[in-house]
Amino acid sequence: MLSTSIVIIDDHQLFREGVKRILDFESTFEVVAEGDDGSDAVNLVERYQPDVVIMDINMPHVNGVEATKDLIMRFPGTKVIILSIHDDENYVFHALKTGARGYLLKEMDADALIKAVKVVANGGSYLHPKVTHNLISEYRRLAVDSTKEAHQVATLPEIRRPLHLLTRRECEVLQLLADGQSNRTIGETLYISEKTVKNHVSNILQKMAVNDRTQAVVLAIKKGWVEVK
Repeated sequence: MLSTSIVIIDDHQLFREGVKRILDFESTFEVVAEGDDGSDAVNLVERYQPDVVIMDINMPHVNGVEATKDLIMRFPGTKVIILSIHDDENYVFHALKTGARGYLLKEMDADALIKAVKVVANGGSYLHPKVTHNLISEYRRLAVDSTKEAHQVATLPEIRRPLHLLTRRECEVLQLLADGQSNRTIGETLYISEKTVKNHVSNILQKMAVNDRTQAVVLAIKKGWVEVK
């Protein structure tokens, strides 16, 4: 099995070592290099040509967003996951606009980090569940504002549960995904195991023909299947 090569850029050595230690538990992951500032990113990517770059957003000289922008310009195929303490949608939009494929909060658990790397390495995108709700809410607000500016009536669609496609339980899980809840929290809310939640999410993605939970929520919002609170 081919390994996924990873470069970590973070100015906090202890945090960087913690991330590396988590990734080392996956036999298919290989951390090939580390750096402590965004200015290291270009040289390390040019030298090691990693599959994924994990980049802190706040660094003293060149921050993660600036470094990501530079990387994407020089190496268009670079797959970057941003690490941040900020869940504000402005940070997320800015990071994604520069070309980042993923956005994780530093409060993430080990499973989220490993999943994010796997998804991004395979060409997908991954957002920390906590920021998904903020991002979708902002998307909705901008859509409503745009409609108002065009002097049209801005009305939110009536919530229509997609019972022709999903089971009632899957509809409940989809709504909780839109609320930005993690698999663990969804399980606690619905009194089901985290494994059962993962099965429901997998079924939802397959039935909706999307690649990840973020795409599922965006599509559900557009179709009026979930409520954005």
